Amino acid sequence: MEGALLECPRAWERLLPPGIRRAETAAELEGRDWDLLALTVGGCAAVGAQKVQCRILLLPGSWERPLPPGLTAETVISYGLSARDSLTLSSLTEPVLCVQRRLPRPDGGRVEPQEFLLPVLPGPAEVLLPLLGVRLLQIPLDRDPFAW
Repeated sequence: MEGALLECPRAWERLLPPGIRRAETAAELEGRDWDLLALTVGGCAAVGAQKVQCRILLLPGSWERPLPPGLTAETVISYGLSARDSLTLSSLTEPVLCVQRRLPRPDGGRVEPQEFLLPVLPGPAEVLLPLLGVRLLQIPLDRDPFAW
C-alpha cells in the first residue's frame, strides 16, 4: 500500500509510517493511484488542477471549498476540531484522538468509533492531526499506531 502526505513538515518525516512518503509538491502525486493521501490546508491549495487520484483522502475539515478540480477520491475523511469531522480531538489538555465514525483503512480493514489516549506528542495535537490520521489508518491494528 502506498500513500503520501502533501506539504508534510520535514520534522514529521521520521514519524511517517511505512508506506507513507512525504511529498513536497503536488506534481509528485500525479500519475499514480494512491491508497492513502493526506493533505494539510496548504496541500489542498497546492493540488490545484494537478491530476491526483486516491482511494482514501484525509482532508482538513476546515477546507470549506470543493475538492480541488484535479483531485478524485473514493472516500474522504475529514480531520479537525469540529464535531462534524470524522477524526477529531475530544480533549486538548490530555490529548485524546476521537474517531467519530467508522473509517476505512487502505488494507481493507476498518477503524471503529473510539477514543485513543495519546502519548506525549512531538508537537501540538491539533497541528499533528494529519500525521495522527495517517498513522491510525496505515499502521496495523494489532500495533500501537502512536508509539513514536
